[in-house]
Amino acid sequence: MIHCAVWVIFADQFIEMTISYKWLSQYLPVQLEPQELSEILTSLGLEVEHMALQETVKGGLQGLLIGKVIHCETHPNADKLSLTKVDVGQQDLLSIVCGAPNVAAGQTVVVAPVGCVIHPLKGDAFEIRKAKIRGEESQGMICAEDEIGLGESHDGILILPDHLQAGTEARAYFQIPEPDYIYEIGLTPNRMDAMSHLGVARDVCAYLSHHRQQSFEAIIPNVEIATDNTNAADISVEIQDTTRCARYSGLLIKNIQVGESSEWLKQQLKSIGLRPINQIVDITNFVLHECGQPLHAFDFDKIRGGKIQVKTLAHDTSFVALDGQTIQLSNEDLMICDSEGGMCIAGVYGGLHSGVQTNTQNIFLESAWFQPESIRKTSMRHQLRTDAATRFEKGADINQVIYALKRAAGMILEMAGGEISGGFIDVYPHPRPTPEVQISYSQIHHLSGKKYSEQTILQILKSLRFEILHTDSEGIRVGVPSFKSDISLPADIVEEIMRVDGLDQIAFPGKLSYTMPDPEHAFRSNIKRQVSALLVAKGFYEMFTNSITNAAYYPERNDLVKMMNSLSANLDVMRPSMLETGLESMAYNFNRRNQHLKFFEFGKVYTRQDEKFQETEMLALFVSASVQLPHWSLSVRQADIYYLRGLIEALFPQLVFVFEEMNSGLSILYRNQPIGQILQVSPERLKQMDVKQEVWYAELNWTTLKKALEQTKVVFQDIPKFPVVWRDLSLVVDKKVAYADIQKAVRQAKSKLLREVNLFDIFESEKLGKDKISYALNFSFYDQQKTLTDAEIESEMSVLLKSLQEKVGASMRN
Repeated sequence: MIHCAVWVIFADQFIEMTISYKWLSQYLPVQLEPQELSEILTSLGLEVEHMALQETVKGGLQGLLIGKVIHCETHPNADKLSLTKVDVGQQDLLSIVCGAPNVAAGQTVVVAPVGCVIHPLKGDAFEIRKAKIRGEESQGMICAEDEIGLGESHDGILILPDHLQAGTEARAYFQIPEPDYIYEIGLTPNRMDAMSHLGVARDVCAYLSHHRQQSFEAIIPNVEIATDNTNAADISVEIQDTTRCARYSGLLIKNIQVGESSEWLKQQLKSIGLRPINQIVDITNFVLHECGQPLHAFDFDKIRGGKIQVKTLAHDTSFVALDGQTIQLSNEDLMICDSEGGMCIAGVYGGLHSGVQTNTQNIFLESAWFQPESIRKTSMRHQLRTDAATRFEKGADINQVIYALKRAAGMILEMAGGEISGGFIDVYPHPRPTPEVQISYSQIHHLSGKKYSEQTILQILKSLRFEILHTDSEGIRVGVPSFKSDISLPADIVEEIMRVDGLDQIAFPGKLSYTMPDPEHAFRSNIKRQVSALLVAKGFYEMFTNSITNAAYYPERNDLVKMMNSLSANLDVMRPSMLETGLESMAYNFNRRNQHLKFFEFGKVYTRQDEKFQETEMLALFVSASVQLPHWSLSVRQADIYYLRGLIEALFPQLVFVFEEMNSGLSILYRNQPIGQILQVSPERLKQMDVKQEVWYAELNWTTLKKALEQTKVVFQDIPKFPVVWRDLSLVVDKKVAYADIQKAVRQAKSKLLREVNLFDIFESEKLGKDKISYALNFSFYDQQKTLTDAEIESEMSVLLKSLQEKVGASMRN
């Protein structure tokens, strides 16, 4: 299979969100099957791109039993094997041949009976079957820890404590947790409200409430904790930039003990791919993925001056980040500072000297709301793409700041001990009013295509936590919940109603409305479609590659259009050429053994001159190996520069191109203006792109070409009434003379009867003379008024030969 479309145009179009089925189920009032939940999520617009079973131990030790070795003796036909009788709690003892050197009577072991499927640490799972080993029957297997996925040792069988009873399920003794299911959800950037397990649970409950016609509420964990508000806290907070930081809350917890997290917490984090570190870091990560609010913990004893200041610092201030790298700050980067300098890039990345360590005893826990635009710019400016930044830049819930702080504080007190010093600090100088949206029922009907009852509309909006401020016979006015930062227009309300109801619930209206396109636009589009169809008919595949590419491809160019907020270090400029992104697709296919490739692409290239930007639409052609797939009935023709030249002439027969030789190929001219080029991709470029075979490339300025095609008038003529006359001519010229020069000389003769000229042979020999080459040309002549005579044709041939002699120094070959 040929692979053509290799990139998504905008990599930031979707956000991957990992959701644990077991974790999510904790917040749902009813138990849903994993597949049913997956379908509900997709129906809600939270598209499940992948659902996978996750097990802490592969296979979950299913079918394995605890056994007692009752008898053990050496195998009569093999010194390194043992014959054993094992009690697994059944009526009869199992006869098992065992090869472990440490097996002995009286041991308690793990047994895989016949029919059990075991999952080794390495290799594929396999089923235990009754077998004869060196003439002795074996009814199972006594297992080593690597054979059942519990460890890496294969030194001998796993020996368990003697108190265990034969027949006990191994999964019960080892306390193997139930398997989980992991959903990979593709979120659109506006769905910040669904970037947490609680956010997803809210949506699921809204769906259930509507479709099951009863009220369902997400189970929100209780976060009430006792604080001493009578004593002043040992720390104060000052927000100097209230635009970039609208709310800042914190809590001081003293006398904690930093250590490992509880097993359940570590398991929760591992289920979504996070590595447990210590209770403090793990709890902040847990709360982030539970409710969507990023938190940060500072070592309180490292906060100088006992004061937090939220502000920007001078341009080019140095800051040592958590990973030890020094960052030169912009004067637009919001910082969390103490009295002597920056401690943390607000909402993006922590500092090396203020974070929690194993010896930390007192922490200051931060929960805040930062301006999305500011966080996005800082994150992209320094290429710091963190979970916290991703959530802040999409619009965190400003009303959830205190809840998340209390949730984390309660968990810290439970796992790490300590006590709260003072009360909650909450600096919120300008509380935000609830956004309101007014919409009429007729608008809902018009935009959705479905006539919802007033009761259904109200029920869905209430289940989504919208506040119904006013309702009448015409419509409703609602207060938008603070966690839905993307809701601002009536159309947004309609979208919320439709996704809960289900887009598949919109009935087909019974008719299709069609709007006639603009004729001029239709004609322009038709040209592109016609060219695409011709290329496909000639065996080409169309591809779509990313217009954002890697600046490292163009080290010598100074006209690049650079991305101010690049998505990654490898996608930081707009492409100035179609070549490199196309070669990426070629390399992708070559690596999958697709060797004979013909690709084309319509796309845009971008350049900068001074402060002006230029955008040009191009047509790119790529060919490699043979121009048709190998077949017994066809002779193989390898791709070359002449194939692409002929292809271009065949695609646009109404246009007269001039092909001039250049160092690496041909330059294409139209009316004396450059319009494209054909070249063999250089070995250096192929090596850079990891391409290991020759590639021929042509590019045409589609913007200019399209104008030429639109301006070209198609003239229809009668089928020739008089015969066409052909004459052949063999010329000898210097090798330095290009065939394009010969064509040019023929055109300059301005023959009115010449219809076309074709090259049908090239001959080289020492007999022609030093550095000479022979071209054999075929000329066709035609007169619309009469049959041409030999004298008229010879006269035309004389004019052509004279022009060739004068322009390129040609002579007739004897």
